[in-house]
Amino acid sequence: MHLSSRWVTAVLASAALASGLGTTAFGSPAASPAASAEAAAKAVPVAKQRLKASSAELAKCMPKAKVNVRVELKTDAVGFDDFEISGKGLPKNTTFTVFLLEQADSPFGAAEYIGDITSNKKGRARNEFKLIVEEGFSSTLVNGQRVRKELNQVGMWFADPAGDDFCFGKGKGAITPFDGDDEAGVQAFNSRYATPLP
Repeated sequence: MHLSSRWVTAVLASAALASGLGTTAFGSPAASPAASAEAAAKAVPVAKQRLKASSAELAKCMPKAKVNVRVELKTDAVGFDDFEISGKGLPKNTTFTVFLLEQADSPFGAAEYIGDITSNKKGRARNEFKLIVEEGFSSTLVNGQRVRKELNQVGMWFADPAGDDFCFGKGKGAITPFDGDDEAGVQAFNSRYATPLP
């Protein structure tokens, strides 16, 4: 009994695909899904910042604190960027507000509240926000003229005015407006010593 060459070719092609040896329309090996995802991830530009304690006093109170920002710049492809912030060595069970800023330290200039991050009982925290970072800016009127301010710095505040009491003493830290209820503690970390975000 003779098998048609067309049927044999179809069977061999199916076997090759099942074993991961598929080819593209041009005869070159097809990339596996994992390799395709890895290549796509490598193609996305990434910006990074390390935040430092906002004052020498806070640095002494949080000697092991490390806060990192990683931004996947994807606005052109999907309409937003992925902003990931993570920390360790933080005061435990503490919420911080996160802002994009015109200037990393006081007087800060224009500011955009982008989200919160809360540490666990081990002082670790992580959150991811989807927003426009690379092209993020503030626009307002100054003397009748529209003015644009770039928001390429990052700051974190203690969300609760009592959140900084462990360092300054009960009720001794300043109350600032950097939270949704207009009451926050002092700025805890900022990107003053890091390269500004693009």
